[in-house]
Amino acid sequence: MRVLNIGSLNIDYVYSVDHIILPGETEDTGSRNVFLGGKGINQSCAVAKAGVEVWHGGLIGEEGKMFLDACDEYGVNRTYIRTVEGPNGHTVIQIDKNAQNSILLFGGANQRFTKDFIDEILANFTSQDILLLQNEVNLLAYMVDRAYEKGMTIVLNPSPFNDKLKSVDMGKVSIFILNEVEGFQLTGENDPDKILQKMHQLYPNARIMLTLGKDGAVYFDGEQKVYQPIFPVQAVDTTAAGDTFTGYFLAGLVEGLPIPEILKMSAKASSICVTRPGAVPSVPYRAEVMEALK
Repeated sequence: MRVLNIGSLNIDYVYSVDHIILPGETEDTGSRNVFLGGKGINQSCAVAKAGVEVWHGGLIGEEGKMFLDACDEYGVNRTYIRTVEGPNGHTVIQIDKNAQNSILLFGGANQRFTKDFIDEILANFTSQDILLLQNEVNLLAYMVDRAYEKGMTIVLNPSPFNDKLKSVDMGKVSIFILNEVEGFQLTGENDPDKILQKMHQLYPNARIMLTLGKDGAVYFDGEQKVYQPIFPVQAVDTTAAGDTFTGYFLAGLVEGLPIPEILKMSAKASSICVTRPGAVPSVPYRAEVMEALK
C-alpha cells in the first residue's frame, strides 16, 4: 500500500505579534521568519518522518526550488512535483504570545492543476493505494472522482472549509480527518459525539478522525470509538499540529497498528511539533516520538 498526497506547497511568512491584529489596527511585529509550509507538504513530510514512503503531487512557482530540496532531505518522493510560471503559493501567518495563529492564504501555483496533470499522476497508482487530500488546491472534486473510479482509499482533510467543498462527492471519501470546527461546518453539530453520529449517518462507509484541540482527539468507524487525550506542553507555534497528527495517523494505518496505538503516537508527535516554530521543520521524526513515549 502506497501513499499519494496531492496537495499544497506554500512559503510561510510568519510574524510574531502580541495579539492577532484587529480590523483597522496597526501592530509592530517582534520578528519575521520564512518557513516551508502548506497543508499538503506538511502532511507529506509528517508521513515521511513517521517512517512511511509517500509520493507528493503538487505545483511550485518559480521561487519554489526549496521544496524540492526539502523533499530530498525529509524523504518525500517528488516525482510528481512540477514547476509552473508565476508565484508560489504562500501564507502570511500571525503567531501571538499564546501561540495561537491567524493565517492568510494565497493559492498561487497550487491553483494551477489541470485534469491532464491529475490523470498523469493517478495513472501510476492503483486500488491498493491511498490518496490523501486537503482543500488548498483546485480541482479537488475531480481528484476525488478519478481516485474513486480507480478504487483508491481516499483520505480527506476538509481544510480550509469553503464553498469549493460543495462540489466534492463526500460519499466517495473513505476516511475524514477533521477538527471540531470543520465537523460543525459539515454537520451543524457542536458536540463531538453528535458530530461523530451525524458524520456516520451522512457517510456510513467512512471512518472519522475528529481532533478536538486541547480536548484531544476521537476516532469512530461506526463500531469502534477510541478517545485520546493530549500530552500537555508549553506551545510555541501550533501551525502544523493538525498536519503532524494527520501524517502520523495515516502512517499508523498503513502499518496496520491498532487504533489506540496510532492515536497515542499521533498525539505525542503533535505535542512535540507545537514546541517548535515553523511548519515542515517542526514535525518530529518517528524515533524521537517513540523515545518520548517510553
